[in-house]
Amino acid sequence: MTAHFLSELLSFLDGLPEPRIVMNAEYRIVAANAAYIRDFGGGQAIAGRTCYEVSHRFAVPCDQAGESCPLKLSLESGAPQRVLHVHHTPRGEEHVDVETTPIRDDQGQIAYFVETMRVVRQASSGPAAQGLVGRSPAFVAMLEKVLRVANSDAAVVLLGETGTGKELVAHAIHEASARDEGPFVAVDCAGMTESLFESELFGYEKGAFTGATHRKQGLVEAAHGGTLFLDEIGELPLSLQVKLLRLLETGTYRRVGGLEWLPADFRLITATHRDLRAMVQAETFRRDLYFRINTFPIRTPALHERADDIPLLAMSLLERVDRKSKRKFSAAALFWLSTRRFSGNIRELRNLIERATLLADGDIIDLPHLADMADDLPPAPAKSGDAFQLSGIVDLVSLERLYIDWAKTRPGSDPATLAGQLGVSQRTLYRKLAGRT
Repeated sequence: MTAHFLSELLSFLDGLPEPRIVMNAEYRIVAANAAYIRDFGGGQAIAGRTCYEVSHRFAVPCDQAGESCPLKLSLESGAPQRVLHVHHTPRGEEHVDVETTPIRDDQGQIAYFVETMRVVRQASSGPAAQGLVGRSPAFVAMLEKVLRVANSDAAVVLLGETGTGKELVAHAIHEASARDEGPFVAVDCAGMTESLFESELFGYEKGAFTGATHRKQGLVEAAHGGTLFLDEIGELPLSLQVKLLRLLETGTYRRVGGLEWLPADFRLITATHRDLRAMVQAETFRRDLYFRINTFPIRTPALHERADDIPLLAMSLLERVDRKSKRKFSAAALFWLSTRRFSGNIRELRNLIERATLLADGDIIDLPHLADMADDLPPAPAKSGDAFQLSGIVDLVSLERLYIDWAKTRPGSDPATLAGQLGVSQRTLYRKLAGRT
């Protein structure tokens, strides 16, 4: 492929708003457009360097460091590939949606790859005052699905335990969609009576019933052009499921006491902690409604499935609930939170942290502010001596964390050296260290 063609390709890419780079099959960056240099360059030269060194600070390609590599996938398939990565940027580490497209020469052979970067604004890989926070594999897998479905109008159902942040995920889908400038309207379906459901969802006309002194806008109308989020849809009685199904199938509704059929225009997201499949089998949830809302299911992971995110979540929640600014956790408090099993998931973690902020008078949130009883505390590593020691038996997950904490303090334990000593890739080590102080 000629240098003239490459020059024309870069000239074309320079006119596009999204950051893009051109790479060869050896992972080396041949050129970068102006948007990439602006957003990811950090004032350093880009051309000639490898993509994995620029984006990840890796010494080897992503697929050799425990990460999916879109370039390798694209080379193997001969088709565009899209993955979600955590990239180093001038602003710190950020979630980046990466799409790699092969460019073929006159003989039909792949000569270059164009990689497009889209920073994910709906989630943070570090502590944040709002929105989704995480970088564990379970969280990233969920976030990938969010980004895949966001820019469509497909119905999404969020499945997961109570307290896993399903409404925040629904907000993220809305904000990443083409409807982001429209309203986001949330409805709690738990405890809805038939009359309340209809009047709340569809609104009512003046004089429709005793006390209806004026026309009331319903939530379907309020969500026009935006997103309607029905939380705990598994709690909706069968009689109300019929009314919801009619709305979804016809795209129209009538206010209570009204005669005119009105058009509905919203993107539907539902959520439940119940097993809807089992409810369908038990005939407590309509099969036709189930398939109507279940176009794209996303499972929100329980907190124990993303334990590596607990320090990030804890620091983020502290910033959100604390009335005093800039307070921090002690290392012992963060470790204790990381090893605790939260049956109530993020909601329980938030409550525990909020209570601790009320008990703490100083600038540090410590173990006594978090633990109900001293027996809750796991054995701590011995303070004396140069060798790795424990004062008692701990579970294997805690043992690994304690050992990595000790290993980090050893002389010459930079990430590359430490990963080699531990027999894991740098990416695996980074995941284990994610969010730790």
